[in-house]
Amino acid sequence: MLGLALVLIGLWQTGSGAWIYVKAQLAQVLLQQAWAGTLAGQLDVKPWPWADTWPIARLIVPSLGIDQIVLEGAYGRTLAFGPGHVESTGPLEGSDSIILTGHRDTHFRFLEKLQAGEAILLQARTGVWDRFTVRDHQIVDSRKATISTRKDQRQLILVTCYPFHPIEPGGPLRYTVFAEIVERMAED
Repeated sequence: MLGLALVLIGLWQTGSGAWIYVKAQLAQVLLQQAWAGTLAGQLDVKPWPWADTWPIARLIVPSLGIDQIVLEGAYGRTLAFGPGHVESTGPLEGSDSIILTGHRDTHFRFLEKLQAGEAILLQARTGVWDRFTVRDHQIVDSRKATISTRKDQRQLILVTCYPFHPIEPGGPLRYTVFAEIVERMAED
């Protein structure tokens, strides 16, 4: 009887942990549909009826096979479903510095493999694509550091928690990737 109880508890724990990844992947399917509506000219298309966010961009890293929809807002409830846009940096289309954040164990796991010189594509709601090139990365302490933004050239900043494979979740360290704009391309 004890053995059966332990097996059931183990299955429950495994299922609970797996649900995070399943939810993240399923959300991206629903977000792709909402993104199609956004590109068709609809405003603030919610991916599901109770959503308190909406897609504002599409993020592609060709070398790593990454294709994700970015949500407005960088809150825990948003980041569970996809990367989020830090609203305090201003509207995506008009900001010199765009800051996107995501969880290190789901949507922004790929940052660990991203190298200097690699391309990142970001599509705005207008359909216009910006091509960025990764310049470098930094590990910063969120309690002390601030992210330096630029006013002279459009840049993309991707932020996630660090280290990527922690023993305990949480912690103050952030892995920050800086990319500079190379080209602006018309909608496809």
